[in-house]
Amino acid sequence: MKKYEVMYIIKDSVEAEARAALMENLHKIITDNGGKINKTDEWGMRDFAYRIDDMYKGYYVVTAFEADNDCVKEFDRLMRINQNVVRFLITVDEAPAQEAKK
Repeated sequence: MKKYEVMYIIKDSVEAEARAALMENLHKIITDNGGKINKTDEWGMRDFAYRIDDMYKGYYVVTAFEADNDCVKEFDRLMRINQNVVRFLITVDEAPAQEAKK
């Protein structure tokens, strides 16, 4: 399994309880498909640099996880169709491999 990091933005109109449930459901996608959540960092409500779909701010979340390719593909697919996720970006965490080379 590779290490990944996903940063996603939840619509600002989502209430706190619904936001927590949404985050739990998104993370459940990873764990249900054989992945493992390592760390979740909630950045909170932040202003956008520019307007996105008539919104000026959103709730930022960064999650580090381990998963295989099929898990990441399914997570990507479900993130794209989720109405409450404004934007997201999944990246491969290559920091441990780079440190090992030194």
